[in-house]
Amino acid sequence: MAYDARNLSVLAYANGFTLWHYSTVDTAATVDSSGYFNAASDMLRVGDMIVANVDTDGTPGHGMFVVLTNASGVVDLGDMVAFGAVDTD
Repeated sequence: MAYDARNLSVLAYANGFTLWHYSTVDTAATVDSSGYFNAASDMLRVGDMIVANVDTDGTPGHGMFVVLTNASGVVDLGDMVAFGAVDTD
């Protein structure tokens, strides 16, 4: 798939920082590929965080991405830090 602007929404904004939410059928590895969010380069800033639900039609994953770079319209995220990866009960 590809980035879908309808699935990116603002959760909070303060002091030049934005917390986003994004949901997609794409895997975390696809989402954190350099260029995936290029169409949103005018909105995303270095240091912004994206809470994400990924691979929603397969083996769902949940976590957080950080915008590492955004230069000349090319956006790159760090690898997703997963939430709820371990359940000891």
